[in-house]
Amino acid sequence: MNSTKWVYRFQDGSAGMRELLGGKGANLAEMTKVGLPVPPGFTVTTEACRAFYAGGRVLPEGLLDQVAAAMQALEAEKDQKFGDPKQPLLVSVRSGSVTSMPGMMDTILNLGLNDETVQGLAEATNNPRFAYDCYRRLIQMYGNVVLGIESFLFERELHRMKEAFRFAEERDVTVEGWKSLIEQYKKLIVSHARVPFPQNVYEQLEKAIEAVFRSWNNQRAIFYRKVHQIPDDQGTAVNIQAMVFGNMGDDCGTGVLFTRNPSTGEKALFGEFLSNAQGEDIVAGIRTPLPIERLDRELPDVFAQLARTAEQLERHYKDMQDIEFTVEKQKLFILQTRNGKRTAQAAVKIAVQLVQEGILTKEEALQRIEMSHLDQLLHRAIDTSAELDVLASGLPASPGAVTGQAVFDADTAEQWAKAGKRVILVRSETTPEDIHGVLAAEGVLTSRGGMTSHAAVVARGMGKPCVCGCETLRIDGSSFTAGERTVREGDWISIDGATGRVINGVIALKEAEISPELAQLLAWADEVRKLRVLTNADNPEDARKAREFGAEGIGLCRTEHMFFGSDRLPVVQSMILAETAEERAEALAKLLPMQQEDFEGLFRAMDGLPVTIRLLDPPLHEFLPNLEELLQRSIRLSLLEKWGAADGGVSRSTLEALPVAAAQGEDSAVTVAAEKAKLEQWIRKVRSLQEANPMLGQRGCRLGIVFPEIYEMQAEAIFRAAVKCLAEGVRVVPEVMIPLVGHVNELIAMRKLIDRVAGRILGEAESGLAYRVGTMIEVPRAALTASQIALHADFFSFGTNDLTQMTFGYSRDDAEGKFLTHYVEHKLLPHNPFQTIDAEGVGQLIVWATEQGRAAKPDLKAGVCGEHGGDKQSIFFCHKAGLDYVSCSPYRVPLARIAAAQAQLVLGDKERDK
Repeated sequence: MNSTKWVYRFQDGSAGMRELLGGKGANLAEMTKVGLPVPPGFTVTTEACRAFYAGGRVLPEGLLDQVAAAMQALEAEKDQKFGDPKQPLLVSVRSGSVTSMPGMMDTILNLGLNDETVQGLAEATNNPRFAYDCYRRLIQMYGNVVLGIESFLFERELHRMKEAFRFAEERDVTVEGWKSLIEQYKKLIVSHARVPFPQNVYEQLEKAIEAVFRSWNNQRAIFYRKVHQIPDDQGTAVNIQAMVFGNMGDDCGTGVLFTRNPSTGEKALFGEFLSNAQGEDIVAGIRTPLPIERLDRELPDVFAQLARTAEQLERHYKDMQDIEFTVEKQKLFILQTRNGKRTAQAAVKIAVQLVQEGILTKEEALQRIEMSHLDQLLHRAIDTSAELDVLASGLPASPGAVTGQAVFDADTAEQWAKAGKRVILVRSETTPEDIHGVLAAEGVLTSRGGMTSHAAVVARGMGKPCVCGCETLRIDGSSFTAGERTVREGDWISIDGATGRVINGVIALKEAEISPELAQLLAWADEVRKLRVLTNADNPEDARKAREFGAEGIGLCRTEHMFFGSDRLPVVQSMILAETAEERAEALAKLLPMQQEDFEGLFRAMDGLPVTIRLLDPPLHEFLPNLEELLQRSIRLSLLEKWGAADGGVSRSTLEALPVAAAQGEDSAVTVAAEKAKLEQWIRKVRSLQEANPMLGQRGCRLGIVFPEIYEMQAEAIFRAAVKCLAEGVRVVPEVMIPLVGHVNELIAMRKLIDRVAGRILGEAESGLAYRVGTMIEVPRAALTASQIALHADFFSFGTNDLTQMTFGYSRDDAEGKFLTHYVEHKLLPHNPFQTIDAEGVGQLIVWATEQGRAAKPDLKAGVCGEHGGDKQSIFFCHKAGLDYVSCSPYRVPLARIAAAQAQLVLGDKERDK
């Protein structure tokens, strides 16, 4: 016989049993222990959920016996009996995973009602209307959650009943109306599920437990876990709790309360309340609730007790709490508390407040900050100078301003977003099934629901702007009306989640600035962290923005990104397609002043901080003219020749109108023959330069070795820019990086070239400028022979994008578009290695190269400049590997500063020195 303990009464658990009891169960146990008014109950463990799946979706042996014993104890505590016709005990059955997943799994309320017990409930409460309202709710929830019948079928029957009886609102429905609806619901269940609604209450309970376990693997829960990186093997607990009723009259109600404002972080109670309602009414967004302050007016004693409880819970858990409560006949019950979902702005503000209030230490506050919050932190806002065409206003549920095309269902939102469109999901109210659409959308707009509705909570957690409860909108299929105006699917709208405004058309947005609270938090992080944080920046604007965000220099300037402008690309193409050294020199002479101006801008922006400039690393196919287009032009020119245009010439505008890509110049007569000759020369050159695998072809230092004049031009531009800036009083710290070195001889040759140019330029200016020359380690052979390469390098910069490609043998563009997602979803890989460093493979090359390089040159500086430099897990790896810095995009610099501090707090110096 199985002796595993599957069930724990609330009084037998604690907050420390979260892994076993789930977050909700552990918190219910903890609140029971400290004496808060929690309805009694018990928890079926996450271990039982895992056993359920391991056993082929069958409840484990002995579980139902333990549930029956716990129910008997609950009956004694409540002086009621489960299934008793006179004094029936009713329970709720709710999920409760280890990691909070609001709205993702299923709940059933009022379980224990049947045709007999509903009469007992009516007599015991002297309120038949209430009793039959509870019964219809149970049948609907059971039919949907356990039997899988679509909710809209029940809602349709509810609407028909209200129309037949002429009831405007649910609060108007009489007992006869509810009885009529119950009969229709029973018929609906038989029709769609081919089984009757069960009258045996223990059968109801058994099937409800199974259904909650099954909901762990419903589509929306799986999707949510994937987005938030929650392990699939955690499982969910099931919490079975005596019912308390907020729908027994006007002295009853239900609500959700945050101990601080989850949108702004303001220290003030924030929440909503519905009188004469059950809990699911408020979180589902079916009714738009009232602000929590109204409870103070209607039931002041209850409000005062709730406020005291909120403060007690916040201090107990040392964090802002999200509390669900019910008021039954003016008596307060706490149904749940958990750490509240909040916006990035609120997370930062609350963390700083809790330190200032003595609840947290600085170190604890830093560890509380979630990287997803910081990633979402710098929300754009509406430019205050813009003229706005406001369509409507709702509740400001999640801040930030966005513009997008209106879509009216989650699937369309996902499809359009994948096609590269910016969309705003517009719904009457969102449900958990809409989560994929919420994720894909720029923002969310609903006509119903409050600040604690599903749409609001999920949007805040994802950092999506959201406007809720915009009741003046009339949504009809694939359009909505606001007053006399109609917005159809595909029309452009904007929403402002900070004010609740819905705006017609596209609006101008401005970037957010770092708040005083974030500045404080970042200052604390800088006191702790050992890793330096640099930025990847290719232009002065990005460099200045990164410096505003606290970057300590530029760790990567990709010079090839400077050549894509319309004024530069033709010059670069001329350089690449040059037939002779003279032609190439002519193109380089045009590029030199452009590059010098680029580098001057970077040095000025980073005055006093290092600027690491990677010399040209272009996969040639990115710069070559498109061969197919050249061939098409050649065909058109051949047609012109055939028409006889070659004899008299043809105007350039005529060539372009065909269209033929003619050379630049005045609109004058040119011969087709001359154009065709030049075009054929380009076609021959492009064909000769085409590569089967451009990412492994003539790029990086290979280009500089074959055509040293290219790197000479760039080096001259760097040092001329440095000399000019020094003369202006700018402190210049140049670092020249040689890309794609795989053999030490490549670095030796390129270093000699750089040193020679530096000697000529800097010597002429007598500047005395110190500079560094290093290499990007992105070829596995370079990592393996790091001890040789380090002798000729002042620094190593790990280009983890290419190093990952070459170590795995994956082409990133092909892998991510074809098989990599499949690998991650099916657990062949723990994560996308282009997002998080593969510690076991790529990471070992980084560790080996760093150790071998420093063994040869102890003062060798080493860091990461690939996109991994802004990923928390990768930053933890870099800290542990003993690297000196990470470099990331400007907008991820704050995230990297916090993550580096967290790495120091979690791993410390001991791990770092290993």
